[in-house]
Amino acid sequence: MLYIVATPIGNLEDITLRALRILGEVDFVLAEDTRNTKKLLNYYKIQTPTISFHEYSDENKYQKIFEMLDSGKKLALVTDAGTPAISDPGGKLVLKIRDYLKKQIAEKKESEKYFLQNFKIESVPGPSSLTTAISIAGLPTTKFYFAGFAPHKKGRQTFFSEISQKFDNENIKDEEKTAFIFFESPHRILKSLELLNRFCPDKKVFLIKEISKIFEEVMIGKPQELLGLFNQNQAKLRGEFVVIVL
Repeated sequence: MLYIVATPIGNLEDITLRALRILGEVDFVLAEDTRNTKKLLNYYKIQTPTISFHEYSDENKYQKIFEMLDSGKKLALVTDAGTPAISDPGGKLVLKIRDYLKKQIAEKKESEKYFLQNFKIESVPGPSSLTTAISIAGLPTTKFYFAGFAPHKKGRQTFFSEISQKFDNENIKDEEKTAFIFFESPHRILKSLELLNRFCPDKKVFLIKEISKIFEEVMIGKPQELLGLFNQNQAKLRGEFVVIVL
């Protein structure tokens, strides 16, 4: 059994009772950063051991996970914050496990297939910075396009030029518009705003930062207005950002 467990994106109280139960019942927790996850587990006095699993985990780590699942171990997959497999390596693990199970079922005898055929990957839903940001932004639309993290270097300008292309039709009504959403770090948010100002200067941008933390804030304006805001207050650059362009 593999559980995909959503964990808090800020406030440690933002976790479901079911998630806490599962984290306490499984044999191991697969964690993007074990130090970060242990803070959560220690807060709730959960003693389950953790195993590091992240973007750079090699094939040996995947094989170890397969072997644990084959032996009947119950595992929980968590990311640093929020719902696993959304812009993190969790999605790759789920896909590899499904492919592995498919291959194993095809190769095993009928008498050995029962466990594999009844193996489950189960969701334990909870916080997500994407949906949380949408809920407090006040978007005049029900449609959105999620692009994950903006590229760091290669393809970065193409990424932002494509945003402008999605807004070519200026005659559509507000409620019919599609919001463009991506994640950005505090180290690159100014560069992102500069590129937005270059490619779609007249669009409204929603910046949602520090979601569910003490300094949670929503800032709204055109790219140039937001650049001016940060120039006047550098402290606002702290924290991770969800960027919505509409």
